[in-house]
Amino acid sequence: MKRTFRFALLISTIFATPALAQAPACGGNFAQFLQGVQAEAMAKGISGEVATRALRNASIDNKVLSRDRAQGVFRQTFLEFSRRSVSSNRMQVGAKKMKQYANTFARAEAEYGVPAAVITAFWGLETDFGAVQGDFNTMNALATLAHDCRRPELFRPQLIAAIEMVGHGDLDPNATTGAWAGEIGQVQMLPRDIIEFGVDGDGDGHVNLKTSSEDAIMTAARFIKSLGWRAGEPWFAEVKVPSGNFPYEKSGLNSDMTLNDWTALGVTFPNGVPTSQNLPADLLFPQGRNGPAFLAFPNFSIYLEWNQSFIYTTSAAYFATRLAGAKPYDAGNPGNGLDDGAMKQLQQKLQARGHDVGKIDGILGGGTRAAVRAEQLRLGLPADGWPDQSLLNQL
Repeated sequence: MKRTFRFALLISTIFATPALAQAPACGGNFAQFLQGVQAEAMAKGISGEVATRALRNASIDNKVLSRDRAQGVFRQTFLEFSRRSVSSNRMQVGAKKMKQYANTFARAEAEYGVPAAVITAFWGLETDFGAVQGDFNTMNALATLAHDCRRPELFRPQLIAAIEMVGHGDLDPNATTGAWAGEIGQVQMLPRDIIEFGVDGDGDGHVNLKTSSEDAIMTAARFIKSLGWRAGEPWFAEVKVPSGNFPYEKSGLNSDMTLNDWTALGVTFPNGVPTSQNLPADLLFPQGRNGPAFLAFPNFSIYLEWNQSFIYTTSAAYFATRLAGAKPYDAGNPGNGLDDGAMKQLQQKLQARGHDVGKIDGILGGGTRAAVRAEQLRLGLPADGWPDQSLLNQL
């Protein structure tokens, strides 16, 4: 329901009273909910005029709720997703973007230590370099998700931040669009992160991640640094593992191995050995020991902060190495994995044996991989974390 500006100004004065404490934190009457949001925004120092202007046309978007309820799980394998996402077209466009904005990328690396290839890979995967940013009204999306009582603790602060962006002139409540969950711009960031890490890369006095590639590049670099990026260090590298009696049980995230340790075990590097031999390094087999193999260094942790999907993060990190000059990985000959039903059966069996696999969802996530590795080791199998029908049968 849309309200007139005069009526909104009238209720903005009411919102400043103690009765606002009675406004619902989520759910209930939407107009009353907005009253509480406006009061909270004003309590944080946002003017009543800005809060009124930001919220006066806010409405529930049922398509947002549908998307939220129907979120699909990530079921593609690494080979499937990486081949689709790291396409020849994305490689070509990414190279052009790195050349076109070379000065901005140089500034980003000088100030924040993040290489152009890393920023460009996220840029390409998130929105195809700005071509696909989403068409949901951002204010409505955030108001809808904050009003919905499923995750208000996540989205109400983002709604308040979006109101603040209206005051900065960086968000038009009627025209700004983005993803269904409220992410905005070419690198898909939420309002609180834009406020905290936004950089005016083109010098126009605003942070506009939708239309300014310079703003998007600089903001992404600052945000990535905040996640713990270590300047001058590698993030991901393809490796070759020797055949025979290799200690696969040492693979996986959060190992206590270093690059030097893996080299001593015969691991080699098709694209050249990184220089820092004492760096911590985790050996990853996204699709088992017969598929591609990679070493992940401390900087890989920022990928997991950006997106917790193992397949997305390994693909994004691989994409960045390609943009930095690495050759395509050797796909090898990985064995068949488990389908959705079989994967759920596996998770149930692992859970029954005392392993923490999280939700029984058919997804080969970090917890399931660790549990698989432990059971493979117990059964005397190569402990690469990749389950197949033979393992399921033995369990």
